[in-house]
Amino acid sequence: MEILIALVVISIAAGAIAQAVTGMGFSLVSAPALLAYLGPREGVAVVVVLAAMSSVFPLSRQWRSVRLGSAGALLLPILVSTPAIAMALAGADTRLVAVAAGAAVVAGVVLLARGASWAWFRGLPGALAAGVASAVLNVVGGVGGPPVGMYAANTDWNPAQTRATLQFIFLVQNVVTAVVVGLVAPAWWMAATLVVATVVGSFLMTRVPAATARLAVLGVAGLGGVSLVLANV
Repeated sequence: MEILIALVVISIAAGAIAQAVTGMGFSLVSAPALLAYLGPREGVAVVVVLAAMSSVFPLSRQWRSVRLGSAGALLLPILVSTPAIAMALAGADTRLVAVAAGAAVVAGVVLLARGASWAWFRGLPGALAAGVASAVLNVVGGVGGPPVGMYAANTDWNPAQTRATLQFIFLVQNVVTAVVVGLVAPAWWMAATLVVATVVGSFLMTRVPAATARLAVLGVAGLGGVSLVLANV
């Protein structure tokens, strides 16, 4: 048990730093250890609460860079579909959904990393598709980041706009998901680890070059897709 607790602490710290530096990554990095420690239902509930908390401080430092129009286009399908998805999947075996979604994310990340650019994905259809996919993954495993990260990597946003817009989207999404799946307060030591690591990450974020930031977002998204597949096969 002590080893598992240590892994939870490490994963929360690493996830919080990734979230501050790239705008995403907390849930992807921390969810496996938290779900193993708390179980799937309580684990998802705690992950989304911590994920919402991880966006607050970084967003407070860069809220002026939020692309509100794009954020709204992504949040609309997320907010509309999250309650419906939660009800539809209540009590269902979601492993097949998670595997299919994870595989799709990995394929998309590989294409984007190789230079693919999809005009339709930058517009409203892409925002709707990414929003619904993100809502599904957040309800299933508390990891709604990869589709939105793929959307961001396919835009012309600069690093500050990417970080700020992603933080804003994930803050709203995770608050809504926490309410839908049921609020569960994290342990004090989880919250304390998150706060310290978020402050550290926030001081590192402005030192990451644009190209590196884009690759980091794609890398975190790809890691999330792989972890979804491996955790559910």
